[in-house]
Amino acid sequence: MTLRRFSVVTAAVCLLLAGVVALVVSGVLDRSTSLAIDKFTQLTGATAAMVCYWRAARRRQGTARRWRLWMVASMASLVVGLCAWTWGQVFLGVSLPSTTVAPLGFILVPVLALFAVLVLGHGGTGSLPNHRSRLVIVLDGLIVVGSLFVLTWVSLLESMVRAWATSGPGFATVVAHPAAYLVLLVVLLVSSWSHRSVRQLPMLFVALAALGQSASGWVFASLVSKGATAIPTAADIGFMVCPALFFLSSIAPSSGSRERSSEGRLRAGEMLHILVPYLPMLVTGLFIVVGTATGVRLNPFEVYVGLGVVLLVIARQLFTLIDNVRLLEQLRVSRERLRHQAYHDPLTGVANRALFRERLNAALEDREPLVVLFIDVDGFKDVNDNYGHAEGDEVLRIVAQRLQHCVRPQDTVARLGGDEFGILVDGYPSPPEEIGHRVLEAMSSPHRTAGGEHVIRASIGIAHRAAHGPARTADDLLGSADAAMYTAKRLGKGMVVVHGSVEAELS
Repeated sequence: MTLRRFSVVTAAVCLLLAGVVALVVSGVLDRSTSLAIDKFTQLTGATAAMVCYWRAARRRQGTARRWRLWMVASMASLVVGLCAWTWGQVFLGVSLPSTTVAPLGFILVPVLALFAVLVLGHGGTGSLPNHRSRLVIVLDGLIVVGSLFVLTWVSLLESMVRAWATSGPGFATVVAHPAAYLVLLVVLLVSSWSHRSVRQLPMLFVALAALGQSASGWVFASLVSKGATAIPTAADIGFMVCPALFFLSSIAPSSGSRERSSEGRLRAGEMLHILVPYLPMLVTGLFIVVGTATGVRLNPFEVYVGLGVVLLVIARQLFTLIDNVRLLEQLRVSRERLRHQAYHDPLTGVANRALFRERLNAALEDREPLVVLFIDVDGFKDVNDNYGHAEGDEVLRIVAQRLQHCVRPQDTVARLGGDEFGILVDGYPSPPEEIGHRVLEAMSSPHRTAGGEHVIRASIGIAHRAAHGPARTADDLLGSADAAMYTAKRLGKGMVVVHGSVEAELS
């Protein structure tokens, strides 16, 4: 559905819902008729949401399909709860809070919707796209709700709970139901700051639905604690609005994945994500400190809940620490990969010119003997011209492998460009000529590739510096080795020339 068409549908639903609410709370109808319209409106909205979520899920794949299927289950639970509640209240005359299966249906609605939010956050882009991220989001929600629970328990809920029966269905209907919606709302807010995929229109209406249902739920709890056997229609507005908001969520266009936040907004969102679990805990802690300082004594239940919140904070910090360590390790690996890419030839995998010069400069500072070999692959142009560049690339890879086998692991083999290679032997244990001839011998055997066999030779120029010899620069040594290599080519290729020997005779 396009955004323009969705806006029209939203306006129509809001107008229709406003008319129904006004009719129900106006008092012009008798209570049974108002109750029938109220429940019919909720059932219609929940059923329509379930059908639309199902139709939308069938047309999608992956994460977009999975989170909608969770919402289908959530809406089905709401339909079952509403049917059971209506049957018990209207036809069976069950008194509040309720002993039918309605509490189970109602309590599963936010729980299943919570799974939809976690699936959507895990499948989209975010700061922690893994299984631990979903657990951190849930922990954040529980920390916020637990802190608020301690605060409201000390100030209000304890007296409320003592006023009504403590049966399981009653507790689920009166307290756990709105508290579960509150958890859903908090998790939605927390996850939207760290996951762009949650920051979209359907989730906005889910959040509004959770807000409306939770608000009416707490009003309902307050009325039950005062002995009410029926809820006034005005206090039922949040229950009436909730299914309609779920319906709008089911048809809303998913535009959150295309959102582009500025850097400042992202930083603000990250800061809020960090602070959200701790701000309500701080407020609750200050409230309890002030209360105990003025003579208020905490009962064991309040202490246990407070300790539970502290344990949640510790668990949250532990998972955050684990993720930070993981991210740091990923950053280290990424830096090493980038460094490897910056200092190595992508075709052959050996060092490139930049790394070769860096290691040559470092070796020159040590004042130890060193040898630089400048190698040009003879006949490589013919391979490229006759067999193609792919065959030429394979030959270069074979040359690089053979050069690496000719030297020690601590020596450096580099591709200096095209068909030119360099070797740095730091602290050479044998005369320079021996190293060059070892390379020629390794190059002399045929190079077997997918295109056939190629006989490749090399012209090698060598420059060296003896131990504690005169200071020389990297450019000086490379230039000398390059000049010796060209001398080898002029002498007939496939030769080794040490700078300062044969070259002097030719000059």
